[in-house]
Amino acid sequence: MRGNALVALAVIVIAIVPFVLPSFLVFDMIFVAEFAIAGLGLVVLTGMNGQISLGHGAFLALGGYVLAVVAHFWGVPYALGVPLAAVLSGVVGLLIGLVALRLEGAYLALATFALAVAMPTLLKHFKSITGGFNGLTLDPVGAPAWFPSTAQNWLYYVTWFSVGVVFLLSALLVRGRFGRALRALRDNPIAAVSFGINPYVYKTLAFGWSAALAGVAGAFFAMSNAYLSPDSFQATLSIQLLVGAVIGGIMSFWGAIFGALIVQFLPLVAQKINNGAPSVVYGVVLILVMLFLPDGIAGGLHRAFARLRNASPPLALESEPVSSSVPIATHQPTRE
Repeated sequence: MRGNALVALAVIVIAIVPFVLPSFLVFDMIFVAEFAIAGLGLVVLTGMNGQISLGHGAFLALGGYVLAVVAHFWGVPYALGVPLAAVLSGVVGLLIGLVALRLEGAYLALATFALAVAMPTLLKHFKSITGGFNGLTLDPVGAPAWFPSTAQNWLYYVTWFSVGVVFLLSALLVRGRFGRALRALRDNPIAAVSFGINPYVYKTLAFGWSAALAGVAGAFFAMSNAYLSPDSFQATLSIQLLVGAVIGGIMSFWGAIFGALIVQFLPLVAQKINNGAPSVVYGVVLILVMLFLPDGIAGGLHRAFARLRNASPPLALESEPVSSSVPIATHQPTRE
């Protein structure tokens, strides 16, 4: 019940943002939605399954260029380009997942990081498709005639609606056998295998689903920018996504939202605090969060609310005074 109330509150806040925030902040919130979708993929892959990926920026690039290429060269509508980007990114993720089965821990992180490093070079190499260094220019998103506001607000609502859809699908996915299998493989893989859980199947599916979500995020990234270039997907983007998910709370769906806010706004705040070395501020924040909130912002808020609930006495104890007429059992000797 409390979770439903939080979701309802979040929906209300998201709905009123275009009416209370300036236009440039509404534009920033579109990127927050995109990073939240990508962060959700890391929550499923890393938080629930324990596979560390430093290459999700590459899947964002793949999803973005899939939409950009089909829209730029063939005039495919964006509404069809987004699911196409999800499917193709998911297929590539499944293939990468098959290779990743042989790797664990730091080795998996390095392998996926190599993918993120190589992706900009690959995009520049196939310049006849990707535009090379010049990139691809897209038509800006337009609002339908019946929508009473601007095209930017239309894109804002479409993007956040997509966030709700992928969060709902992911929640339904991880609540069942799939989610239990992922957590079992993360916590005790030997015991999970002994209970009949096939690690090859579930780890590969987790990688594919996570890549598909990153592809969706990349497609919306292309739509919001109306321009794509290989330099938009440097390897640092993958690191920022993982760091944001960890700070937000890698074990919670809410952590994807908090992490997206961190990815979008923390560099801007850090640059204002220290224009010479904003990365220093970024690193200090990361250290402080890991010291005081080891389970991220979402986990810290959950523990704080739990403490408040436990500290509050039950309503019955507050409203019902202790009665002085409670009978006291005494021993009465019997006469024979």
